[in-house]
Amino acid sequence: MGQNELKHLQDVWDKTQKRAVENTEFPLLKFEDITSKIISLGPFYYYIIDFYDMSLSQVSQSIQDIHGLNPDTVTFGDILATIHPDDISYVQKTEAAVAEFYYTNLKPDQLLRYKINYSFRSRMADGTYALLNHQAILLTLDKNGGFGKSLNIHTRIDHINSTNNFTYSLIGLENEPSFMNRSIKQPTTGLSRREIEIVKLIGSGMDSSRIAELLFISPKTVKKHRSNIYKKLNVKNTGQVIKEAMLAGLI
Repeated sequence: MGQNELKHLQDVWDKTQKRAVENTEFPLLKFEDITSKIISLGPFYYYIIDFYDMSLSQVSQSIQDIHGLNPDTVTFGDILATIHPDDISYVQKTEAAVAEFYYTNLKPDQLLRYKINYSFRSRMADGTYALLNHQAILLTLDKNGGFGKSLNIHTRIDHINSTNNFTYSLIGLENEPSFMNRSIKQPTTGLSRREIEIVKLIGSGMDSSRIAELLFISPKTVKKHRSNIYKKLNVKNTGQVIKEAMLAGLI
């Protein structure tokens, strides 16, 4: 991950002013209380991040097995740098959407009773990429309701699922309602109604010939639409079209 991309990801917390403006007291935690809120279906590690100064504490030793990172010296930037370059935009949008949802729909006393859940590809110790599930639980807030400390858990799940659905869930704890499989919607894609129709058909696995037949247009016209779609979404292949369409909530 380049330095500019890393900075943009950190700006999600800096520029949205969701970080605590003062240090928050570390809560007294019971291990039983934490483990009851965690779902682990594979190898995992955890850490506590303090959004006041972006420092880490309580980093589990297993981060070395998974990422090859030293738990005694690892920084939050080191962990962010493991994110697959193609998933950075999704993580940025997800974190921004979660922060906005929290402060738009929840009262301050509810913020500590929700768990964030989404997945992204991450670089493993051997240099390959695997799908990780991210769970995060806020532990403290400052007096203004800014994010204080958060417990983050990353679980390797590629043995269960190797394909990301590009959604996130806010799971209610202590009888709070849950908000599941929410899409990350972009403000606009710039696509016409016909182009959106074609994108949805591409997402369903149809090739240009089948799309032309279904829409009663020529293959040449479909090719022109596809070219326009690629330009508007700033992508180079069908896989990227599908990914951007999913992020935009089109499919």
